[in-house]
Amino acid sequence: MNNTKNHNPDVLDALANLSNDEVFTPPKIANNILDILPKELWGNKDATFLDPATKSGVFLREIAKRLIVGLEKEIPDLQKRLNHIYTKQLFGIGITELTALLSRRSLYCSKLANGEYSTCTDFSDKKGNIRFERVEHSWQNEKCKFCGASKGEYDRDESLETHAYEFIHKTPEEIINLFNQKSMKFDVIIGNPPYQLGDAGAFASASPLYHKFVQQAKKLNPRYLTMIIPARWYSGGKGLDNFRSEMLQDNRMRILHDFPIGADCFPGTRIAGGVCYFLWNRESGGMCRVFSHSGKKIISEMNRPVLESGATSFIRINEAVPILRKVLLQKEESFSKIVSPRKPYGFASDFLKGPNKYNMPSVSANPIKDGITIHGTVDYKTVKRYVSKDYPIISGQEHVKKHKVFVSQVLDNGFDITKERLNPFLGKHNEVCTETFLRIGSFKSKKEAINVQSYMNTKFFHLLMFLKKVSHHVTAKVYEFVPMQDFSESWTDEKLYKKYNLTKKEIDFIESMVREMK
Repeated sequence: MNNTKNHNPDVLDALANLSNDEVFTPPKIANNILDILPKELWGNKDATFLDPATKSGVFLREIAKRLIVGLEKEIPDLQKRLNHIYTKQLFGIGITELTALLSRRSLYCSKLANGEYSTCTDFSDKKGNIRFERVEHSWQNEKCKFCGASKGEYDRDESLETHAYEFIHKTPEEIINLFNQKSMKFDVIIGNPPYQLGDAGAFASASPLYHKFVQQAKKLNPRYLTMIIPARWYSGGKGLDNFRSEMLQDNRMRILHDFPIGADCFPGTRIAGGVCYFLWNRESGGMCRVFSHSGKKIISEMNRPVLESGATSFIRINEAVPILRKVLLQKEESFSKIVSPRKPYGFASDFLKGPNKYNMPSVSANPIKDGITIHGTVDYKTVKRYVSKDYPIISGQEHVKKHKVFVSQVLDNGFDITKERLNPFLGKHNEVCTETFLRIGSFKSKKEAINVQSYMNTKFFHLLMFLKKVSHHVTAKVYEFVPMQDFSESWTDEKLYKKYNLTKKEIDFIESMVREMK
């Protein structure tokens, strides 16, 4: 106990997350985000700050700490300084009544802003400047016109949480008037918004929400906007096409910190595609300073456009940018053009476990002479099953008798390029697959398929493929940066390095990043 007698843990480090979608921000991460804001803000008694989705109050608390120090000379009396900061500078909107109470406790040291133990003595009501109001969804064609929530799932009894977050269910004008301040404006909007909204509890059909907080914040026209959000918007995400375009083409994005592994930022979580936080500066445009994180370290930083010329998504590996530029200069067709859509032959991933579920004839565990082989999985194990040559193939009939390559459409290690490789294998004449795999190409000769496989096994291929990977799924669009080659010949990394005129530094980077084949 003697070794720990001076240990004074921060209670906000010990909070359990509400879910993977509503994650509490650790104080250390909150301060890292605050560090990207201009330092002069902490000495400005007129600067105003809004957290529109406060959960623990950590952002407001850490801002208060900095203002208390920065305004000491201008407002020497501590109580007057606290009263000024709390009543004139810091504002929050709780995502639930519970988080509003928690945030008041973090900021005012009391769940009641006007309570006996509150550090602010100027509030006349218990809410102070951290408000929560239950808001109902606005239904239009069975969907909420603000957030897209399903009426069937979220038109709830008053005893249940609506998840109709106030910040995105009111107009910008209404938000400005929430705090009864004259000529209200926010110099800084900061926070960690809810990430998604499930549809009838189905995770796979959950719709993103975080982008709506970013878009609403921009409508309020703050001087600075900084939020920590999932990084799936870089190249994927349901309904994020317009948001992605807005973010990539906005040269007011001045700083971006990228965490490919979400747990490096939020320990104990698994956030597909990782997370990022950014600084948007209303009055300054130009290049973005991009920081890449791995573990507890910044492994690279680079000034570059958020959107590279010729690209349609954000390139999250700094060192890969000059390599991609050389590839794009060749103006070659994309390898994605020969990658099949999901269900290349119409069979679902669980088809082999029970064909009867899909009103299809049974399959055999033993080979059938002159029959068709189906590659798939049963109980998470890769297996082969066999059917007669007359078996009804649902789609892709024209590819059955040709040579091709099959590859899994899932890499379980998310974005960690150093831990996993594709494992493409040849699909022979009269071989097909379930949804577990994608089909690459459709060739008359076996040699072409073998050459495609050799290309897919190169480190060069893997690096370019990972540039568009933001989840464990590896669909056709993930291969868009990979250029097509002449598959009448075999390919090695050495041939590719020479073809694209890569420097020793670029080659060394690829060799160090992509693991060796087993």
